[in-house]
Formats: sequence, C-alpha cells, structure tokens
Amino acid sequence: MARAVLALGRSRLGLGALLEPAAEPGAECPCVAWRGRSWRNQGEMAYNCRATINLSTAHFDREDSCNILLSYGGRTYHLKAGSEVERQQWLGALELARAKAVRMMSSLSGNRELQSVLTGDDSGDEDVPTHSDKSELQNTLSVLSGKLDDLSICNDLISKHGAALQRSLSELESLKIPVESGEKLKAVNERATLFRITSNAMINACRDFLELAEIHSRKWQRALQYEQEQRVRLEETIEQLAKQHNSLERACRGGQATPQSDSLPQGVKGYISDEDEDTEYFDAMEDSSFITVITDPKDNRSAEGGNEAGPVDDWNAEDDVFGNTTRIPGVPPKVKRRTHIPNKPNYNINLWSIMKNCIGKELSKIPMPVNFNEPLSMLQRLTEDLEYHELLDKAVKCENSTEQMCFVAAFSVSSYSTTVNRIAKPFNPMLGETFELDQMEEMGLRSLCEQVSHHPPAAAHHVFSKNGWTLWQEITISSKFRGKYLSIMPLGAIHLEFQASGNHYIWRKSTSTVHNIIVGKLWIDQTGDIEIVNHKTKDKCLLKFTPYSYFSKDYTRKVTGVVTDSKEKAHYVLSGSWDEKMECAKIIQSSHSSPSTEGKQKMVYQTLPAKLLWKKYPLPENAENMYYFSELALILNEPEEGVAPTDSRWRPDQRLMENGQWDEANSEKQRLEEKQRMIRRKRLESSSREQLDEGKEADLHKPLWFEKKMDPFTGEEAYIYKGGYWEAKEEQNWSMCPDIF
Repeated sequence: MARAVLALGRSRLGLGALLEPAAEPGAECPCVAWRGRSWRNQGEMAYNCRATINLSTAHFDREDSCNILLSYGGRTYHLKAGSEVERQQWLGALELARAKAVRMMSSLSGNRELQSVLTGDDSGDEDVPTHSDKSELQNTLSVLSGKLDDLSICNDLISKHGAALQRSLSELESLKIPVESGEKLKAVNERATLFRITSNAMINACRDFLELAEIHSRKWQRALQYEQEQRVRLEETIEQLAKQHNSLERACRGGQATPQSDSLPQGVKGYISDEDEDTEYFDAMEDSSFITVITDPKDNRSAEGGNEAGPVDDWNAEDDVFGNTTRIPGVPPKVKRRTHIPNKPNYNINLWSIMKNCIGKELSKIPMPVNFNEPLSMLQRLTEDLEYHELLDKAVKCENSTEQMCFVAAFSVSSYSTTVNRIAKPFNPMLGETFELDQMEEMGLRSLCEQVSHHPPAAAHHVFSKNGWTLWQEITISSKFRGKYLSIMPLGAIHLEFQASGNHYIWRKSTSTVHNIIVGKLWIDQTGDIEIVNHKTKDKCLLKFTPYSYFSKDYTRKVTGVVTDSKEKAHYVLSGSWDEKMECAKIIQSSHSSPSTEGKQKMVYQTLPAKLLWKKYPLPENAENMYYFSELALILNEPEEGVAPTDSRWRPDQRLMENGQWDEANSEKQRLEEKQRMIRRKRLESSSREQLDEGKEADLHKPLWFEKKMDPFTGEEAYIYKGGYWEAKEEQNWSMCPDIF
C-alpha cells in the first residue's frame, strides 16, 4: 500500500541534514528525502532507509523555538531546526504532506476495495466459494501483488548498485597501486564480474516472470469477467423459469380444483385442454388464503352438482348499483365552501431532541409542538371518514345483503385513503370539545363528535343520513412510540344500521404504523384484519391488509377479502388497495385446490370479471403544500357561524397553525393544556375521595351530548348519542357548554 513516509536515518539528527519535503519524480506519494539522495517510490525507500514514518498517522508539535516533537508508533523523536523560521517552514511542509497522505490513503483504499470486488467474485461453478474463501483469495492476491512489487524494486536496486560497484572497481584498477594489491584487486574485480553476470541472469529471469505474470493476469481478468457475465445470464434464465413454473403451477391447481371439466365454463376449461382455440383465458389471482380464477360471463354455464353461489344474470354492466363510481353531485350549497388554505410554512426542527425522552411513553402524554401536527383535530379526522358516504347511499339500494356487504366493506377501506400522505398528527381534542358537520342539504347527513374522555383519549361519533342509514362509534386511540416507528391502535366498535332492511353491521379499525420516525422519510402503513359482521343475517366479510414487505411480489397497500353468508358460503371476492380503489367479483363456483407440499389446501374461487366499487378522488390542486388535504378536509376547519362554542373551529392554537403562525400556536397550545390541567385538578378536588383512583377518573366528567350505555351486540359499555344537540343549535342555546378554549 502506498504510504506517505518520513525517512529518518538517525532519530537524533537535526533537520538541517534534510532537504525540503517534496514529491520526488516518479514517487507515489509526498516524502521527506535525505540530502543528496532520492528514491523513486516508497518501496525503494523502505529498502534503503533505516526507519520510515507514516505521515498520515504521525503527530508533531512545537517543543520550543527551534525544536519539533514528532510522535509515531509509541516513539518520540526530537528534531532540531536551524532557526525558528526554518522550524515554521518545516511544520507547514509536514502538515501539507500529512494532508496529502491522508487523501492518498483514502483513494488507494477505495481502489483496493474495488479491486477486491472484481477479483474476489466467484466464477459461477458448482462449488460456490464462501465468504471466508473470498477473503482468503483476496488476501492471497494482495500478498502476491506485494511480492511482485518487491521483486521489481529488488531488480532495480541490483541493477543500480551492481553498475555502481563495477564502476568503482574499474576506477580502483586504473590507479597506481602495489603489485600484490593489484592482484587482489583483480581477483575482486573478477568476482564482481561473476556477480554481475549472475545478477543479470536473475534480472532477466525476473523480468520474464513479471511479463508472463502480467500477461496471464490480463487473461484471468478477462476470463473472470466472462464468467461473471455468464452467471448473470444464468440467474436471469433461472428467474424466468421460476416465473413460468409458478404460473404453470397455479394454472394446474386451478384445473385440478374441478374434477369434471365438462361442467366448467369454457374460460376455465382452457387450463386443462387447449382444443378450443376460441376460448378466452384470464389470469389467476392468488392470495395467501385463496385463489381466484376469472371467467367470461358470456361463456358461463350452470355447474352441475357444484358449489354455485347463485345466478349471474344480475351481474351486468348496466347494473344501477355497481355501474357508477363517480361522485354523485348534490344540491349546490347555500354558502360557497373554500377550496384552499394557507400554504404550510417550512420550519426546521430537531426531531431527536424532542423524541429521545419519549420512548415507551403513551403519545397522548407527550408534550408535542405543533410542528408535528396538521391543522385539524382528531374529531375532524374522524369526521373525514365520511368522504365516501356515497358508498353507503348506494348500499341502501341493494336488495341482497351480501351485495350490500361489498359496499360496506369498501366504505370501511376508503377511510384509510386519506392517510397515505397524511403523516402529520392531528390535534388531541380538549375534554368536552365537539365538532359538527351539518351537510344535510349538500351531503344528506349530519355528523356530531365529542371528546368524552381525556385519559384514555376517547371520542364518540354519531351520523344520521336522510338517505336511510345511521352510523355511530366510540374510538379510543392507543398509541405507542417504539423508537423507530409509531403504532396507532384504534379501539372500539363501529356500528352501521340501515333503517329499511334492519341490517346492522359492526367492525373495528385496523392498526396504523408510521415508520422512520427518527431517520428517513416518514411513511404510513395499514396492517391487520377487519371483520365486518351483519348481526341480522350473520353475513361476514374478512378483509386482510397486507403489510409492506421489500421481498413481496404483490403491489403495495394490498387489501383482499371474501364475503360469506350465514352458512359460510362465499359470494363475492374483494380486492384492491386501501389508498386507491376496491373491486368486487361475483363468485360462481368454489372448490378446494390440490394439497401443497406442506399438505395445505386453498380455496379456489371461479369468478366473473371484477367491477369497481370505489375509487379515490383526486386531491385538490397544490395539495402537497396544504398538508395533502382532500376537498372535504379543506372545509372541516372553515369558520362557521352558529356552531357550539366548544366546536373545534373555535380552537385558537389550531387556527393559528392553519394561518402559518406556528410560534404563536405553540404558546397557545401550552396555555390550553395548562388550563385543561387546572380544570381537571378542580374537578378532582370537588369529587369524593372514593373516585380519586385512576380507574374512576373518567366517570368524573359527564359528556353533554353522549351517555354511556351497554352495547347489546358487543357486550361492552359505549357512549351513545342521547340527542339535544341539533335542537340546541336551532335555538342557539349553548348555555350548558363549558368554557374550554
């Protein structure tokens, strides 16, 4: 390895015996040379010098006005300059040489790593070398390369010193010396000649060996490169074969799943026989728990003795329920709603200084600046789930309960579509805070949320639609900061009831995870299962949210599910992604696949082509500078007259943040939190001592618009809307509302 060295003949010799530091001609690095002597590279210097010092690791300092203290390898050298000016010049030259040495060592280290990668790769034979074999090969090549360099240096030195010795003997022979001394000198000259001849022979042999080694080295390099290219081609071929094998295996399983090929539709029969050239083929979709084989509805025939899900005549493109997925235009609003908010300011913040003391704590108990928030409260985010309420309006028109379940499932998935870019945290609502969304004319619904508990944080929500459905829920957010990611686990059941049919659906939300909290780009993922149950008909839908995996071949944010009736008979297959769209396909036949190598069987569903249930609306223009808010999110915090004084729209810190005044918002947020703590202390002081324990603290606060009742479906206590809010709004009587802002 190339080294920047300081050659020292004797450690006690002064600097006056040295030349100024310079890069000698042909040298690989800066060096300090002896007066009258020079070397072409660091290898020749190592063979001629009595000591070498690596400047990249050496340390030197001023000892007094004329001395320099040099430390290297546990040894200390005291060097003396002729004057203080000369000492200063030497210190500057040594500092410059050390900087060059450090840069050169870094460059050579990178070249060596590149060379080790090129020479240490295996050639694609059957015996693949292990990591230790590669390391041994790299070490061997490095040693051989060093030996060749040493041999080349010795070659040059022998030639140089041999010629000098021959010249010196010739000069001595020409001098007038006694006869006896002349005979001895002649004998020495003859021996020197023999040494020169032998040395020349060795030099020629070394030169031949060196040339041969260089030739073979280039040949081996070409051979290695060829083997590497062959290996890449082989890997690509194997990958293609693996894909083809996987495709054939899935097709074979789809064919073996139905024992009588005569009873299959022509679209599926193509997996077994290729006699019909006009048959149209469809790809098979494989999930972790089932396989879907799509067939053409025009070629479908009734299956004899098979497990058929029902008639397919109603599955047509003109279906009133499934045919339209665009936004249904409502009545034009009386008041023009806003379409934009002030752009998000660009404030820098040291995240680690805030988060390092928060590991393991519950998120609701961590004081967070507004820099991590978006200008919406948790109550408003809960209301934002109603953005695709049209799905429930369509579900009202469904006469079949399993068909209605498809729209309910799509609605439950659509609530996550706004979270893909919304990694900011909503404001924690104050205890007693409310939020209303009165859109009876525009959207056909009224929504009311209230923060009913602060520790643990819980919000109650009630929605009434004039189109024939009612939704209510109580959500308790449990969140934990794990150091690298943040887990958000909503607890509580969501109820949906259709008045006309009496169908009552219940489901719970999945877990949301925000990754790269400390380092990297923030991103959010949804994981877990959602089971939707119709408690009237016992229909079920199990939705699976596939977590992101670097090695997965599926598309990201994938969601799949199957709709079954009370007899566990599958009727629909749901597929899509929680950030883009959901589709459903009608099942016309189901069966079990052949056992796998592990002895497991999967369900094979033969379906008609899928139809679109839901598709995400495009974001407004300039959404990236408006916290990625949707059209509904933009109007949630819009000032509105006539709402309760506890409404989130009146929250001052949230309003200041929306207007871009983040410093003022932080101060106001601290004031509100301190005010809430003071109210809580007064409430505890006024209560009896039996209620001071943590478990009964929530009972000390009585919500205004919701009351706790036993849920007959889940067997849990939950807050249910008790009425009175919309009547109070009509009368504008808010005397019962507390002062929380």
